[in-house]
Formats: sequence, structure tokens, C-alpha cells
Amino acid sequence: MSLLEVENLKISFDSRRGHTDAVKGISFKIDDGESVAIVGESGSGKTTTGRSIIRLAPISGGEIFYEGRKISDLPNADFMPYRKKIQMIFQDPFNSLNPRMNVLQIISEPLGIHFRQMTRSQRRDRVAELLETVGLSPDHMQRYPHEFSGGQRQRIGIARALAVEPEFVICDEPVSALDVSVQAQIVNLLEDLRAKFGIAMLFIAHDIAVVEYLSDRIMVMTRGKIVETGGAEEVCKNPKHPYTKELIASVPRF
Repeated sequence: MSLLEVENLKISFDSRRGHTDAVKGISFKIDDGESVAIVGESGSGKTTTGRSIIRLAPISGGEIFYEGRKISDLPNADFMPYRKKIQMIFQDPFNSLNPRMNVLQIISEPLGIHFRQMTRSQRRDRVAELLETVGLSPDHMQRYPHEFSGGQRQRIGIARALAVEPEFVICDEPVSALDVSVQAQIVNLLEDLRAKFGIAMLFIAHDIAVVEYLSDRIMVMTRGKIVETGGAEEVCKNPKHPYTKELIASVPRF
């Protein structure tokens, strides 16, 4: 049984500009501890797919299963335990952290929701441990997001996602908003955390070169459909679909 199973997922939006089919009936599976990537250009539907798994985007059709249980139509109260199992690292570290909360409050907030038995002292100790895990200092707990660089903010976001000990983490373009010099540091951190904690991950990215290093499998998505899937090395070294070839060719080589 797969950890996550998506069957014939469809996501549509209506706006003043008309009807848009963002995701057009895609299916895939992710096993326990596996790292899978969805790559494609902006507007391909990859981020919408990831957000639908964690209930940040409503689905129009299809089904989502987690550990064999259908979660796509669960009432919000019944879905709450899955918010602990499934976490998300957001693309923009500048807007995904509350500027009015310090680091201690940001990381300990999910602890207060999912581990209500923890005392304030225990939550503080847990935050200190998480900060060290992501390469920051416990001395940073009383600081606010504006006092950090983009890479440091993303580390805080990663610590927040890890706080509740998730089984599955969705990484929504976690390095695309960062300087090139910082991207490798965050990529290496995510790979180390995956190896250390055995977390299954779904990486969403437009840069296929980034996910080649991080992923066991790659799914290539364009215009709401998955057009190619396979092992990371196979897809990158021997692409079959014309769109995949264009995506690889667009990556600068130095």
C-alpha cells in the first residue's frame, strides 16, 4: 500500500476571465520514505496539485488517499490528524512567516495545536532542538522574520514543518526565491533531513536540475497533465517527451 495515492485528480477555477482547468485528471503514487518530484513551467498545475493534497486548494474531481484511507472528502475536523502527518514548506520565505511572531512563536504554534500535552518549557526545548537541526542557533528564538536573510527564513519554515514530526512533506519550490549561492545549502539540508528522519517528500519545482539530485522519481507536468514519469536519472539523461527535452535544454550549463 502506498503512503499517498492520487487518482484522476481534477482542479478547476472560475473567475471573471472564465473557466480554467488547472489540473486535468492526473494520477500518481508515493511510497513511504520515497522522494518524488513534479517539474514544469509556471502555470503547469504542479503547485495547485501539491496544495490540494493539504487542503489549500479545493479539488473538482478525483480522489486522494493517505495510508489507504480516502482523505479528499473528509470533514475538516476528521482531516485534522492528517495535518500533523502532512506538512508543507512554502515557496516564499518572506511571506510564509508571520512578521508579528518571533521564531519561538512561529515554530511552537503547531506544537500547541497537535501536542497540547506539552508544557511551555517542553515546547521551548523542542524549538531549540529544531533550530539546531536546520542549522540555526537557539539564540535566534526571540528574533523576528525581518531580522533574517532569505535562506535563514526558509530554514525557519523547514523547522516549522518538522515540528510535528510529519511522515510526508510537500516542498513547494523551496529554493526558487533564494539566491543561487543559498539554494545548494537548502537542497543539501532537505536531503540530509530526508535521510535522517525517513520522511517521504514531494518536491515541486520548475528547475529539473534541482530535483534530479533530490528525487527518486520525476513527473513532468505541463498544461495540467503529467506527460512523462520515471526514475530521476532516466528522465534527466534520456527524456522521451518533447516537453521534457525542452525543459532540460532550458537549464543553463556552466
